Amino acid sequence: MTSTIAIASEIRFAVVSGTACSRPSGRARAFTPSPRHPVTPSLCHLVTLSLLAAGCVQDMADQQKAEPFERSGFFADGMASRPLPPGTVARGRLRVDDHFFDGTVNGEPAETFPERVTSEYTPEALLARGRERFEIFCSHCHGSIGGGREGSPHMRELTGMVVKAGFPMPPTYHTDRLRAAPIGHFYDVITNGFGRMPSHASQIPPEDRWAIAAWVRALQASQHTALSELTEEEHAFLESPTDTDAP
Repeated sequence: MTSTIAIASEIRFAVVSGTACSRPSGRARAFTPSPRHPVTPSLCHLVTLSLLAAGCVQDMADQQKAEPFERSGFFADGMASRPLPPGTVARGRLRVDDHFFDGTVNGEPAETFPERVTSEYTPEALLARGRERFEIFCSHCHGSIGGGREGSPHMRELTGMVVKAGFPMPPTYHTDRLRAAPIGHFYDVITNGFGRMPSHASQIPPEDRWAIAAWVRALQASQHTALSELTEEEHAFLESPTDTDAP
């Protein structure tokens, strides 16, 4: 017992004085291990590792808290994870504007664009955005002007590359049925899909769906507007020479 206490005392003194692993310098008191109980480098390393190991406490890692999918004896159903209360809405997911998010007004397809769109975009900016998004997400099937079946024969040749590769042909935008469809119909089709067309809600945010719907209306007007309905500026633009007319 006396020998054990002596060893512990020597080790403590060596660690505190810093002489167990270093040579004495200056006027610092040198510790000379006894012949019976020498402090070897291995013992010095052991002491160092013991002190380091004492800091590896898992109290911060193993906290007294419920983790996902853990069992719990506190709740009657035995589940630590609690179900969401009814009516819970994630931040940024509050969708109380049916006109903007669903494309409906009083449960019917909207006939107009929502105020949230018209107040944020000018008509030119909305069409520019819609054209860009249409070319990315829609033209591979509908072509650049909305070609397809059910219309005039030449519209069948104006479909996108996936249709030419064998995908079923969609209906053209340029029929009386779709020209008469409310703008909310096109928003709904983009959101929920129609026929073989899947939903694009996960790819296209609501404001871009409205922009695409606006561009579809512009495409319809481009193929079904009488010359008598054009303004003088539009007549002049159509009659002006283009780059392809140059010799």
